[in-house]
Formats: sequence, C-alpha cells, structure tokens
Amino acid sequence: MRTAKNLARHELIGLRVQIEHSPDPTLVGLRGVVVDETKNTFRVQTPRGEKIVPKDDNRFVFYLEDGTPCVIDGRRIRFRPEDRIKKVKG
Repeated sequence: MRTAKNLARHELIGLRVQIEHSPDPTLVGLRGVVVDETKNTFRVQTPRGEKIVPKDDNRFVFYLEDGTPCVIDGRRIRFRPEDRIKKVKG
C-alpha cells in the first residue's frame, strides 16, 4: 500500500502530481497525471497536453489515492523505476 512515508519506493505512474519548485519558472505549478517515467524524467499529462519534466532539481508534490499530498525531491528518485525499490531509502 502506498503511503506518504514509502511513496518513493512505489509506482508513481497514474498519480496526480504538481511541481512545487523548479529552476525553470515555466514548470512551477504545473499539474497533471504521471503517464510515464524514465530514469531522469516524468511524462505528465496536463490539460494542455503532455509535458516531459526532468526529475533533477525539481521538487514534486504527489497526491495519493486518498488525496494526501507527499513532497519528494526529484534527486531522491532519480533512478529507473524498476531500480527505485532497491535504491531509495525509506
């Protein structure tokens, strides 16, 4: 079960996400649903189409199924999705 404490070790595709902080001001506040993930990026479906968002240097707010927000720094999850379970602590 996904919780705010263990979210970084779970599947992120399908979750609602918002970019809380980014060195690119055009990305701050971007909202949508994660539709794909690579080692370095998320593909986010927004009302205006898909955007590819780098993980590095961005801070994300993921919303669990019950609406609980969970803040994760992109550097913490900069792994291939299948490797994250082994490499991410906590």
